[in-house]
Amino acid sequence: MGDLRDLYQEVILDHTKSPRNFGRLETPSHRAEGHNPLCGDHLTLTLEIADECVREVLFEGAGCSISTASASLMTQMVKGKTTSEANELFKKFHAVVTSSMDTEIDIAELGKLAALAGVRKFPVRVKCASLAWHTLQAAIRGDQDFVTTE
Repeated sequence: MGDLRDLYQEVILDHTKSPRNFGRLETPSHRAEGHNPLCGDHLTLTLEIADECVREVLFEGAGCSISTASASLMTQMVKGKTTSEANELFKKFHAVVTSSMDTEIDIAELGKLAALAGVRKFPVRVKCASLAWHTLQAAIRGDQDFVTTE
């Protein structure tokens, strides 16, 4: 567990201080906005999806360190993936952050996303970690509604 805690601290701090893929596409093919009213997190995702492949994904907004790091990690993980692969990654990620503390985490399968497994200790933080992912799902589906964690 110590290794996972160290990974958590290092990865979360790095992606909070220097978020990857931060910005907005000028002419996205897909777009969605999300809000977590409990923490005040708000983000907008803009994507370029062509031939069922996430060619580009950027996010902007303001949020807590967990929300920002999760969005940053998510954009890195889904870029270049098919929408089906992105949906499967969401399912795996969501299963981990909502699992019980005694559930083993496959770090090799999730890569740096495993760093966010620690939020399962704090159920209210799961919403922070999953906001970007739910917003991604809405964007892929083409939903125009505002995504909320409530």
